[in-house]
Amino acid sequence: MSTTAELLKGAAELFPGEVVTQAHVRHFDLPLGAGRFALITLDNGHDHTKPTTLGPQSLANIDAAIDRVEKEAADGEIVGVGVTGKPFIFAVGADLKGVELLKRHEDALAIGKGGHDVFKRLSQLAVPTFAYYNGAAMGGGVEIGLHCAYRTVSAALPAFSLPEVFLGLVPGWGGCTLLPNLIGADKAVSVIIENSLNQNKQLKGAQVHELGIADAIFEGADFLEQSLIWTASVLKGEIVVERPAIDRGEAWDQAVAKGRFIADSKVHGAAPAAYRALDIIAAAKNGDLQQGYDAEDQALADLIMGGELRSGIYAFNLVQKRGKRPAGAPDKSLARPVTKVGVVGAGLMASQLALLFLRRLEVPVVLTDIDQERVDKGVGYVHAEIDKLLGKGRINQDKANRLKALVTGVLDKAEGFADADFIIEAVFEEMGVKQKVFAEVEAVAPAHAILATNTSSLSVSEMASKLRHPERVVGFHFFNPVAILPLLEIVRGEQTDDASLATAFGVAKKLKKTAVLVKDAPAFVVNRILTRFMGEIQNVIDEGTPVEVAEKAVEPLGLPMSPLVLLELVGPAIGLHVSETLNRAFPERFTVSPNLKAVVEAGKRGFYVYDSGKPELDPEVAALLKQGDTVLTEEQVRERVLDAVAQEIGLMLDEGVVAEAQDIDLCLITGAGWPFHLGGITPYLDREGVAERVNGKRFLETGVASVPA
Repeated sequence: MSTTAELLKGAAELFPGEVVTQAHVRHFDLPLGAGRFALITLDNGHDHTKPTTLGPQSLANIDAAIDRVEKEAADGEIVGVGVTGKPFIFAVGADLKGVELLKRHEDALAIGKGGHDVFKRLSQLAVPTFAYYNGAAMGGGVEIGLHCAYRTVSAALPAFSLPEVFLGLVPGWGGCTLLPNLIGADKAVSVIIENSLNQNKQLKGAQVHELGIADAIFEGADFLEQSLIWTASVLKGEIVVERPAIDRGEAWDQAVAKGRFIADSKVHGAAPAAYRALDIIAAAKNGDLQQGYDAEDQALADLIMGGELRSGIYAFNLVQKRGKRPAGAPDKSLARPVTKVGVVGAGLMASQLALLFLRRLEVPVVLTDIDQERVDKGVGYVHAEIDKLLGKGRINQDKANRLKALVTGVLDKAEGFADADFIIEAVFEEMGVKQKVFAEVEAVAPAHAILATNTSSLSVSEMASKLRHPERVVGFHFFNPVAILPLLEIVRGEQTDDASLATAFGVAKKLKKTAVLVKDAPAFVVNRILTRFMGEIQNVIDEGTPVEVAEKAVEPLGLPMSPLVLLELVGPAIGLHVSETLNRAFPERFTVSPNLKAVVEAGKRGFYVYDSGKPELDPEVAALLKQGDTVLTEEQVRERVLDAVAQEIGLMLDEGVVAEAQDIDLCLITGAGWPFHLGGITPYLDREGVAERVNGKRFLETGVASVPA
């Protein structure tokens, strides 16, 4: 058997680029005369913008620190050992860059085993151990603390989670086994499964304490000092930590069943990580920790060598890195300052945009529309949303007053836009209407002002074609709901100049949106792919496949909602409009469904009614449907839909709609809620062999979102 040191040395050799975390040991006398204490501080030598991670060499350093304190504890030189982090950061888990490099199951197994072997030693020391969660703690950072006897948490801690399932892993250094044994299966399932699958929801310090993960909570300003006073009281027996008994009966089984229900509703069995984590939690009911650790090692190794984790890491990197440095964006030094924003239109979309610009840029925002009533309604919406933020304590009264004062509405565009630097239109999706609006705006706006359109499918170049200065028109396509979906498709028209484009990217960054540069092609990226996807579903329904078969066929993708529920969210009329736009551009691939047309003409808001609480086909819609007699199986439907999507993406890349396949995935993840565990769409199409079947080649090279060859 290899020793832990040998395991970690071997793993470190596979990962030469690790940002190494040191484990500094210092000794001091505790307050209240409680005795000599050893404190291990995890620190990678960088400031808080580069959080501490735990790769193999980092684990080896922690192992060496424990060697030292283990001897001191055995010799009676110290009364306790604590673990904490550098300012603002405890530790944010395993270094995923190293995981990406692993090619063999046994190397993956060594990572799991190495972490367990090191952390486990903390629970086996001859003196009590304490974890002081002083700052952000995730994954392995949370788990090292779970191996200690006691834990404190800072009230200022902003983010605490076990995000592994979100990425396609399990908490594999003790999380799945120790957490349910500490706080009960029900709470553990919430942290490990529910929060992870809920867009990687983070806990704050107070919640960590309420859940019982931490035994005490202290203010951030003197957190360590207070934690050490508390530690002294515990060691002297003045404070006795009492934890509630864990229900190992039916409640445990019910918690696991709840977890399976959550996983089914989120990923529909399409991603293995949640189910592997639940199996380990279920088995942890007997309290046998070593059996749990062994199961975690095995699950980690299997998942590291599977496609889902590689896709999850790929998706994570897209959002964290590529999303922050958009491909093809011009030099940011060309961007012009934006000190006032104009919004043409005061309907719901326009009002949402006004609120976003107001909150993020904190500059004057002026709305215009065709009558005073609409203008007042738009400004009223923004004011009401600011009041909601005030009510929730997200902003104070001063800020609320200031923001409200910055938003105004006028009927006269000349009055509203004469000194605006950035003017965005969100009016009816019709070319003639938009051209007329831009002509009116150009006549009154300053020469440097950017004219942006929130069109979802129309040509930006055509919209700008009748203007004196088409070079300042840019597509700025948001996704609904604007406050939630991060994507912003920035469209370069044929005449758009670099300064206008750079300004648009600069504004996007301030709006905290994920901007992707898109060519001016029909429906851009997300709507084009979704329309092809939905169009194929419509086609098979029109041809005769029952609605429920067509819907169920794509469940294995684990999408956040079924195609027809998505259609309801978008609105059937908008769906029809986009399909008509694309049908005009590409009649050989995009159809206009007569059934969808009938649903829109009947004024229906969707295909379903929800009388029983779950979606059922609306009888009035069922009566409208005219179907052929070709009935496909779920497999046949899925193949047709995926083939269509793979073909469309291949054509979009050939046309240069975006720089690379990575941008397609970034758009679908941030604009359509496409699952992280698929890595967007192209890794899935590669993995299932669809890309090669349809286009004769993969979208991504082997080793990108997949196990290296």
